[in-house]
Amino acid sequence: MEMKKVLTIAGSDTSGGAGIQADLKTFQEHGVYGMTALTTIVTMDPDNHWSHGVHPVPIDTIEAQLKTAMSVGIDAMKTGMLATAEIIEVAAKHMKASGSDKIVIDPVMVCKGEDEVLNPEAPVAMREFLLPIAAVVTPNLFEAGQLSQLGPIRTVDQMKEAAQKIVDLGAKSVVIKGGKQLEHEKALDLFYDGSDFTVLEAEKVATTYNHGAGCTFAAAVTANLANGKDMKTAVSNAKDFVSAAIRHGFKLNEYVGPVMHGAFNRIQK
Repeated sequence: MEMKKVLTIAGSDTSGGAGIQADLKTFQEHGVYGMTALTTIVTMDPDNHWSHGVHPVPIDTIEAQLKTAMSVGIDAMKTGMLATAEIIEVAAKHMKASGSDKIVIDPVMVCKGEDEVLNPEAPVAMREFLLPIAAVVTPNLFEAGQLSQLGPIRTVDQMKEAAQKIVDLGAKSVVIKGGKQLEHEKALDLFYDGSDFTVLEAEKVATTYNHGAGCTFAAAVTANLANGKDMKTAVSNAKDFVSAAIRHGFKLNEYVGPVMHGAFNRIQK
C-alpha cells in the first residue's frame, strides 16, 4: 500500500510541541509520509522566562528544500510559520507551481506567548500570495482578524463576517478556530466552504497545556485531505483529533505544556 506524501513548510519549534515537530507527529498518527521545508528556527530562553527567538532560514536554503520535496510529488501540503514576506512569496510560488489543489494555509503570525505580529508585512503578503491558492485557511481569532482586517473578533457573527472576507480574497474555504478564547460555552470553530457555514463544537477543556494545538489541527486537516477525505470531513476529523490532544496535554516545564499528539489513537480509542 502506497503512503500518501505530505509536506509542511514551517518553522522548527525547538521545544517540540508546535511547528514542524507537531506536524510530523500528526502526520505519523494519520499514516501519511511527512516531508519538511524548514523556514525558521524558534528557540526559547530558559534564563528569560522562555522568551522566543525567531531565526529565519536563508531564502536560498528554503528554495532548495522546496525543490527537493516537490520533485518527489506531494499529495497535500501545509504552511506554518513563514516569518517574512519574502519567504511567503517563495513558498507560494512553489506551491502554485506544484499544481496541487490540497493546500492548507495555517497563517501563523505570532509565537506562543506573544501578542504582536512577528512581521507587519506578513498579513499583507498572506492576503496577496497565499489566500488565492488555499484550499482551506485555518486562522485563530487573532489571525482571522488580521487577514480580514476586521480587528478583534469576539462573536460567531464576527467569525462569519471574517470568513466571508477571507473567501472573497481567494481562499476556497476557511475554518476559524474560536476554541476556548471565544465568548461561548463550547470550544467552537466555524467552517465556511464559500456557501454554507458549519459550526463545530467540543467541550471546553480547562487547561493551559495546549501548545501546538493550531499546528496540530492544520496538519490533521492536511493528512485527511491526502487520505482522500472531502474538506468538510477533513476539518471535522481534525477537530476530533486535536480535541483529544488538548484533553491529554501535559506539562513540559514551568513555562509550557504541549498537546498529546497520540491521544486520539492511543488513549481515546
